Amino acid sequence: MAPTTPLLTPSHLGELPLPHRLVMAPLTRNRAEPDGVPSAMMAEYYTQRASAGLIIAEATTPNATGRTYPNIPGIHTRPQIEGWRRVTDAVRAAGGTMFLQLQHGGRVGHPDTSGHVPVAPSPVPLPEPIHTPTGRQPSIVPRELTKDGIRRTIADFARAARNAMAAGFSGVEVHSANGHLLHQFLATNTNLRTDEYGGPAANRIRFTVEVTRAVAEAIGPRNVGLRISPGNTVNGVEETDTDTLYPALAETLAGDGLAYLHLTTLNHDHPLLPRLRALWPGTLIGNPALGATLPTDGGQRAAEQLLGAGADLVALGRAFLANPDLVTRIRQGAPLNEVRDTLMMYTGGERGYLDYPTLDQASDDRYAAVFCGS
Repeated sequence: MAPTTPLLTPSHLGELPLPHRLVMAPLTRNRAEPDGVPSAMMAEYYTQRASAGLIIAEATTPNATGRTYPNIPGIHTRPQIEGWRRVTDAVRAAGGTMFLQLQHGGRVGHPDTSGHVPVAPSPVPLPEPIHTPTGRQPSIVPRELTKDGIRRTIADFARAARNAMAAGFSGVEVHSANGHLLHQFLATNTNLRTDEYGGPAANRIRFTVEVTRAVAEAIGPRNVGLRISPGNTVNGVEETDTDTLYPALAETLAGDGLAYLHLTTLNHDHPLLPRLRALWPGTLIGNPALGATLPTDGGQRAAEQLLGAGADLVALGRAFLANPDLVTRIRQGAPLNEVRDTLMMYTGGERGYLDYPTLDQASDDRYAAVFCGS
């Protein structure tokens, strides 16, 4: 069938051809093994969704200290690399393409989870309890990163990027969003430093810039994307200069030849979008803010509006979670599965993870029974 939406028109990411403009957004789902090795479930999950134009795999830690929650994957040990290789081999065999998101949690972590005291730009704790292997516990005051610690962390990101390429990924996404370590350096309430990494916006963007450039030097800039979430207050971060902070960051990296800039929490009518579009010469990925309840179209209208506002590709998360064959459903105008109990996203088993039916399976009594909760 001829595409009835611009989302289904062919595109590209640098020299990488894409069959359409729909990207699967990174979705943390806590299905790795306790040691951070990707599980067999994860290989099946991503293979089910290989029809996405590009899959950006879930947040993955570049070192042990950066681990956020239990059952989060890593990319800093040999078994983790081998585990991810099993995932990418399966997805590639199904025709898919994957980038890996590299995320350091910073103060979003706990010794009971990682074995280490978390680190941050300043000793400002997360203002809420955090989930650990033994349940929710009060957050602890993180260690302030020293200059040597900053250099080691940057080196860990570069090493993790090389590991990701060895694991079969086509590239990596540097996560500078959602209140994690890089975002903590950007935010004024979590970065209280008085050295060259704190204070004015030109200093607070330095860590993100240095991490991104180190990763680009390690694996090539065309294999590196950057994710940001302007104005997002998740995990207790606050920015007082969002309107100047992110244009400064985009302008600084605009000439580096990166694969893409990924904007999350910005819809088509956000005043920052045209400014960032004008500053960024390469591929721009939009990721619409769809609210707590997913629209019945899975975000299709919001995605089309983002394309109309200048995005080149659009990433959707929960729509791909609930619909392994999302692309087929959009192409055929078929109804979408609803996201079931959101807690199932994180419970660790196959339920709410591998059992969402495709259109072909919708009439299968086994899937119907599971989906209806019987």
